[in-house]
Amino acid sequence: MRKDHSVAAVAAAMGLAAVVSIALAEDSSAPTRTDQADVGPPAGTPNLPPVIVLKSHEVEGILGKEVRSAAGEDMGRIVDVVVDRAGQVRAAVIDFGGFLGVGSRKIAVDWNSLSFPSPSDKAGRIVLEFTRDQVKAGPEYQEGKPVVVLGALGKREPFPLQ
Repeated sequence: MRKDHSVAAVAAAMGLAAVVSIALAEDSSAPTRTDQADVGPPAGTPNLPPVIVLKSHEVEGILGKEVRSAAGEDMGRIVDVVVDRAGQVRAAVIDFGGFLGVGSRKIAVDWNSLSFPSPSDKAGRIVLEFTRDQVKAGPEYQEGKPVVVLGALGKREPFPLQ
């Protein structure tokens, strides 16, 4: 009796595999969109919001990424991103200085003072327009306190509290 059940299970699995492969073959003939355009939900799928497809080679997370000065100096790593109440990115928080996390300080730098690598740049370095001395003199970022952002011209400008 056991043989009959295992044969039936194998036959059912093979039938399911055939149905899935037919469905996939039908789906693969449908046109697909791989550009960065809005793509609506499949027909018959109610209440799903539209999605945007971003090509993986065009996007990348930045937390933990190394930051260098224009002169190639190690400036630290990005550990946080500061946005205002309108959702606009205002600053990057860099874990600056120290050795193996000892003696480091967090400095908020103006978002516009960062240059991001082009997709063709294999090194993929984020470059900060300040020198180590300018950042070292900057005020420390402290969570829960007013954010003072090292500005694009090297000046200090308070983060507006609304």
